[in-house]
Amino acid sequence: MVKSFLAASAFALLALPGATLAQGAAKPNDAQIAHIAYTAGQIDIAAGEQALAKSKNQAVRGFAAEMVRDHKAVNEKALALVKKLGVTPEANPTSKALSSQADQKRAELAKLSGAAFDRVYVANEVAYHRTVNGALKDTLIPSAQNAELKSLLQTGLALFSEHQAHAEHLAASQKK
Repeated sequence: MVKSFLAASAFALLALPGATLAQGAAKPNDAQIAHIAYTAGQIDIAAGEQALAKSKNQAVRGFAAEMVRDHKAVNEKALALVKKLGVTPEANPTSKALSSQADQKRAELAKLSGAAFDRVYVANEVAYHRTVNGALKDTLIPSAQNAELKSLLQTGLALFSEHQAHAEHLAASQKK
């Protein structure tokens, strides 16, 4: 179950922009990039809030609280930037696919409890951050035209790389 969601998320986040680029079409524009990045943050906020509501494991709860706090902060900066620039984030197939798959994952996680929930949540966080970080590095940052947007994405990549490492450490500790 987890692998199918992760594969679908990877496809949504990476393959759609990549396929567009491979066919010689335009790269995602700044409005689309802003929407993809904001959507990815909102997905992790919702996942963290779900973990806070369901998990009793203090390490998982601490991680989830960090995800909510950090992704809210980055999304607030993103909203302030798009307002400053007068840009309206533009929905696109990638952001729509991310939202749809996140809804499916939340429904799957809602059926789990205890250690099973914790394992699936943390495994998803590892893969999700790996996917998002790859998309930031390989597609979104190189495609961004506005220097301030590019800088915010780079800051996000640095923070989300730390999230990925934290999630990987947490996943490894759950196997013991």
